[in-house]
Amino acid sequence: MLIPFFTGILIIGILDQAAKFFAAGLLQSVDTYPLWNEVFHLTYVENKGAGWGMFSDHTWLLTVATIIVIVAAVSYVVVKRPKDQLFLTAFTFMIGGAVGNLVDRVRQGFVIDFLDFTLIDFPVFNIADCFITIGAAIFVIYVIFFSDKKES
Repeated sequence: MLIPFFTGILIIGILDQAAKFFAAGLLQSVDTYPLWNEVFHLTYVENKGAGWGMFSDHTWLLTVATIIVIVAAVSYVVVKRPKDQLFLTAFTFMIGGAVGNLVDRVRQGFVIDFLDFTLIDFPVFNIADCFITIGAAIFVIYVIFFSDKKES
């Protein structure tokens, strides 16, 4: 049960870092590349904060907070050994995404974002952010519909 959990976190982290590596190499020189003009672009951004650049002057705080959350979540899974696959999938996605962004913050002092949904005013994001968001949505579904029906 723990092997798929840690393997999933590792795969998500590697996938995120590989995407950021290619984005940095391909997009830094062109700034933005429209895949669907005025709807979805690939845009290179060095984000020192969180979404919408919040806390950009406090990268250290985001780094420490992320480490605390990752350690707490992993500790919970290791100690409690939850069996519910929906719960574990949610935690795997959220922790994997958090690890991907943490690697950037520790290594570079900023997170590379490159997925740019230009149709609406939305911050540029990355693969890790997608996993965190999808994991959070799965977790909400789990809490609302399944958490009281069986033990995690």
